[in-house]
Amino acid sequence: MSRAHGTLVVLLAVALAACASVLGFKRAEDRSRPFEHRAHVLKGIACTQCHEKIRTSTRESALDLPNTARCVSCHEKPHDTHECSTCHGESSAREEAELVHAQLRFDHGSHQRATGGDCARCHQGVANDATARLLPKMATCFGCHKHRDEWDVRKCDGCHVNVSAEEVTPDSHVVHDGDFIREHGVRAASNRDLCASCHDDRSCAKCHGVTVPALPWKLAVGDAPRTTGVHLSGFRSRHPLEARAQPGLCNTCHAEQFCVECHTQLGVSATAQNARSPHPAGWISATGGAHATEARTDPMSCAGCHGGGGEQLCVGCHKVGGPGGSPHGLGFTSSKDKVREMPCRLCHGASR
Repeated sequence: MSRAHGTLVVLLAVALAACASVLGFKRAEDRSRPFEHRAHVLKGIACTQCHEKIRTSTRESALDLPNTARCVSCHEKPHDTHECSTCHGESSAREEAELVHAQLRFDHGSHQRATGGDCARCHQGVANDATARLLPKMATCFGCHKHRDEWDVRKCDGCHVNVSAEEVTPDSHVVHDGDFIREHGVRAASNRDLCASCHDDRSCAKCHGVTVPALPWKLAVGDAPRTTGVHLSGFRSRHPLEARAQPGLCNTCHAEQFCVECHTQLGVSATAQNARSPHPAGWISATGGAHATEARTDPMSCAGCHGGGGEQLCVGCHKVGGPGGSPHGLGFTSSKDKVREMPCRLCHGASR
């Protein structure tokens, strides 16, 4: 290879390397880094010298981020002619600040007055050169704003415009710690209102059935001893007990109407055509049967199918001329006023 030819090859290689990032073959170097807040603070430069509109900033005010013109008012000899934000300050930090400004009901002006202009009281990250995230955590906000009453009723809209739309994982007030992915179903069932303060049913649907399929074997109701899905072996016979013991667990997937539709389809609902009784043998007998004990123990379970509540639930059947007959045994006496007092007046009140 001649000397001239070799020189030409080197020049071509250098030219290709220079053009690689432009052509998309090589990722352009990102020279940005966290803004040097700490260096400015150590030199006695007040935050408001750069963020000069913060003192009067309101919820409706535009986000006050310094531009190049403001930087060169102090730095008279910049390194080059590019925008300062090209290198100083990460784009992700600016994007996060813009998102928070849109999603939170917050104004700097009132906080400036309350803190005496001490920005570092909330923006504690200025003490660290390496951090790009200066936004206060919610724990910092709760240091002054307790919001105990709002927290108890999961009312977040005093500060958050739309918590669900933010889609930001909480990092201080409710931590998704431990083996959360594996445990989140049980946690959601036991404390659903807490999850609902940020998530709605669509949050579940984004994974279940899409990236985390609801596999048929997980949902099938089977009686195989080795069944390992949600509905374990023998679930069909146990499900009334489990539904009463943990209704929140069932409600993570099923609405109440689901029970009604299934019972109607199987003919064990009072509204089903040719309905059959779901109760076991001996439920009703000449001497009362098991239903009397169960009705006293768990009347709400009866009310799930039978209309009425309290004594009215029983009186619907147990009245003179009713299918259950008179509830009074032989020799029954009572000191109650049968016309005015409950539950007597449910049957006798009309005879006044």
